[in-house]
Amino acid sequence: MKRSREKAASELFAALYPRLAGWCTRLVDDDETAHEIASEAFTRLWARWTAVAEPRGFLYVTAANLVRDHWRKLERERRAVHRATTEAALLPSNEQADPSVRLLVQSLPERLRVPILLHYYADMPILEVSRLTGRKEGTVKADLHAARELLRAHLRRSLDHAR
Repeated sequence: MKRSREKAASELFAALYPRLAGWCTRLVDDDETAHEIASEAFTRLWARWTAVAEPRGFLYVTAANLVRDHWRKLERERRAVHRATTEAALLPSNEQADPSVRLLVQSLPERLRVPILLHYYADMPILEVSRLTGRKEGTVKADLHAARELLRAHLRRSLDHAR
């Protein structure tokens, strides 16, 4: 019994780790951090191995939460550097000037951010996103639409500001 669980865990790791780490790399734009996040997601899965019904979904939701924590940490560090730099005091502070899609996705409310990450970055179908988030398919579709509209508006403002 224990041997079969270990084999299943090993096969799951071999099948999912490369794709999960690649997904994380696209989100955090740093290979080392992405591998740390993917490894931590697997560590958390192993801790709950017998209680998790859908390991793939658990891994991606856990990794999305870890990515969010990473982004928050980066934002705190960015603000601290911004405050500490005298040069920054001379420049008008405009946090919307960077139209990076990653930063824009990061700025979305969690209710909209998680479906975007799962659907567009992890290539999960809407039905699976619905199951993982515990929301109806129509709600997921509406959240994806709302998120795209917010991202579109942010990009438009950023581009207008850059002109």
